Amino acid sequence: MQTGTRGRAQFAAETDDDGRFVRQESAFRDRVTADGSSGFRAEPGRYHLYVSWACPWAHRAIIVRRLKALEDVITMSAVDPIRDDRGWRFGEGRRFSPDPVNGFDLLAEAYHATDPDFEGRVTVPVLWDRETGRIVSNESAEVIEMVNSAWDAWGDDAVDLYPDDLRDEIDAINDRVYRDVNDGVYRAGFATTQRAYEEAFDDVFARLEELDRLLVERRYLAGDRITLADWRLFTTLIRFDTVYANHFRCNLRRIVDHAALWPYLRELYQWPGIAETVDFDHIKRHYYVTHDSINPTGIVPKGPELDLTKPHDRG
Repeated sequence: MQTGTRGRAQFAAETDDDGRFVRQESAFRDRVTADGSSGFRAEPGRYHLYVSWACPWAHRAIIVRRLKALEDVITMSAVDPIRDDRGWRFGEGRRFSPDPVNGFDLLAEAYHATDPDFEGRVTVPVLWDRETGRIVSNESAEVIEMVNSAWDAWGDDAVDLYPDDLRDEIDAINDRVYRDVNDGVYRAGFATTQRAYEEAFDDVFARLEELDRLLVERRYLAGDRITLADWRLFTTLIRFDTVYANHFRCNLRRIVDHAALWPYLRELYQWPGIAETVDFDHIKRHYYVTHDSINPTGIVPKGPELDLTKPHDRG
C-alpha cells in the first residue's frame, strides 16, 4: 500500500516535499593527523570526544577509541540520552555528566563557539580541540578514521581497522550500508508519507538480506579481518530489534530472524571491551522519549529479551 498521507516531521528542516528524511551534511570536517599537517596535530590530552551512549553514530567513535586503547589519550564524556528542542544537553546521571571541558550546559554551545552562525541540528559525536577551543569534526565516519590511525604513537598500533589493502572494499561496503541500513532505518522512521516510508523500508531489508548472504561466505564484511565496516554496521544492528523494528516500523524481520546476521551480531557484541559500550537503557530512553512525533506518550518498552551472550559458533 502506498498513499500520500503525511505525518508530522520530527526534523522538519530535514524533510523534503515528498516526506523523505534527508540527513543534513556535517558542518565541521577538519582532520587530526599524526604530523599536524592538517593544522591539528595528534597529541595526548589535547582532544575530547563528546558522545551519547544512545546514538549509533557516536557509538562508532566510542568503540574505535576502546579498540585502539586510547581511553587515556582522548578524553570522553557523554550527554543526557534524552534530548529536547534545545538539542543534546549535559547533566548529572548514570553514565552522563556535566561538561568537564568547557562547562557548557548544551552541546549547541560547542557548535556556536566554533561557528556563531551555525543553525543546523546539533549532533554527536563531536571531536573538540582544547588548544584552539573549537570543534575539529562532527562527521562520525571521519572521526573514526582519525581515531584509527592518528594517535598510533600512544594507542595500540597493532589494531588497524582501515588497512590500506582493504580500503576500496571497505569504502564500497560502507557506502551501501550507510545509505540503506545506517541511514535507511532513519529514513523509514522519520518518513512523513507512506510512499517515503515504504521506499526506505524496502531498501533496509533488501540490504540486510544481501549482508546476511555475504556473511555466510565471509567471516566479516570485508573478508577475514574485522574492519571499520563491521563496527559501522554493528551500531545499527545492536539497536535494531530493541528500537528500529518497532519504533521506526522496520518490522519485516528482526536481526534474530537472520541466519548469519544474528550470530555475527553476537560475535561482535562479545568482542573484548564491546559489551561495555552498549547501554540499552540510554538507547531505549533516547529514542522512545525524544522522538515525540513518533511516540507521543513517551512510554519506553520493557522488551525485547535478547541473549547476546549465547555462543555465536562462528569459529
